[in-house]
Amino acid sequence: MGSGESHLALDRPSVWVARFARWIPAGEVLDVACGGGRHARLLASLGHTVIAVDRDGEALARAAGPGIVPVQADLESGPDGAQWPFASRRFTGIVVTNYLHRPLFPRLWESLVPGGVLVYETFAQGNERFGKPSNPAFLLAPGELLRHLARDGAHVLAYEDGYVTQPKPAMVQRICVIKAAVRGAPEAFALD
Repeated sequence: MGSGESHLALDRPSVWVARFARWIPAGEVLDVACGGGRHARLLASLGHTVIAVDRDGEALARAAGPGIVPVQADLESGPDGAQWPFASRRFTGIVVTNYLHRPLFPRLWESLVPGGVLVYETFAQGNERFGKPSNPAFLLAPGELLRHLARDGAHVLAYEDGYVTQPKPAMVQRICVIKAAVRGAPEAFALD
């Protein structure tokens, strides 16, 4: 793959997010650390209103478009290490890719409506062999996404922890979790 093709691949939605975006119920969706908006555009094309949050104003300008509401915020500031401007809002879906700030895990879960879908994908330990990020603070430990997000009232639809080759070689963890609509109620999910 030439460098131009590689750049294009990084601008396309993650295969993981694209796979599970159809599971997100109609409504307002949050794209955390949205960058240039590749997932916000995908979600908006599926009919969702997307709140695209990032601290980088230039990235938000690229993310803006029909059905996308850009919000500039530094989610890592605040007295407890996390700033969450969405405390009173609930989303039918939350998407997070290539971003890790552990104090946000409880806030993500609290901001998801019952029946809502959380799709998360980021780098894991071992990624330092392939480049950035290489700082252990930004790499998930084995099983860490499961520990944080497979909580009571959650249905883990899919989870992976390992090596990927696309869009570039990396170690990743990724999860798709559905928040139970009624606590303790059995749910069936059609997988086709």
